[in-house]
Amino acid sequence: MNVQVEFCGEWFDVVDGQTFQIGREGDLEIDDNPYLHRRFLTISFHDDLWWLENVGSRISATVADSDGNMQAWLAPGARLPLVFAHTSVLFTAGPTTYELGIVGDSPSFEASSPSTTQVGETTIGPVTMTETQKLLVIALAEPVLRGRGSTASIPTSAQAAARLGWAITRFNRKLDNVCEKLSRFGVRGLRGAPGQLAVNRRARLVEHAVASRLVVAADLELLEANAERAAAEDEND
Repeated sequence: MNVQVEFCGEWFDVVDGQTFQIGREGDLEIDDNPYLHRRFLTISFHDDLWWLENVGSRISATVADSDGNMQAWLAPGARLPLVFAHTSVLFTAGPTTYELGIVGDSPSFEASSPSTTQVGETTIGPVTMTETQKLLVIALAEPVLRGRGSTASIPTSAQAAARLGWAITRFNRKLDNVCEKLSRFGVRGLRGAPGQLAVNRRARLVEHAVASRLVVAADLELLEANAERAAAEDEND
């Protein structure tokens, strides 16, 4: 299988017999970001498979197929076989979230699309979100959804709350609820320890939501509709 990496519209060939390095330095120099490892991810061929490996020491990556049906959290020291025609990789270093694609011309695995239903609430696979929970996720993921395949800065809780017209206490309560719900469904990285939410939970939440297609670019219309509704309510007060 021939493999290429796409980042911000640029394409890079991965050569069999060589290790393709991604980070602040390497074959794909992502960004001059001090929070990003010099060598973060590598792609190499062995054991009759192409492998993506996290060779960093602090940052994890969210890896998914193009439809978001299969997803994994690639922690430092872990590796995954590249078996899909298109693999999406999202990761956050400091305030910036990055997205790149890995494309192979002869995939060894093709995922079937699971059936989803929508009755009153938003249902994506096994996870059901209320309207306000989905709005929260969209507000946090808005910069990433508007700039798919590039880099983006995830809003602070205060910025996202203001975007929704919510008090920060309401936003934090909803954020706790969403993270708790996804954690119960096995999404890793939203908790640092039992009873203690992870500091970088917003970044991890956005990575998961975008990679799994829990939210998509079309959902930004819901955010605009919410802003218009809030403005109309202010005028009527």
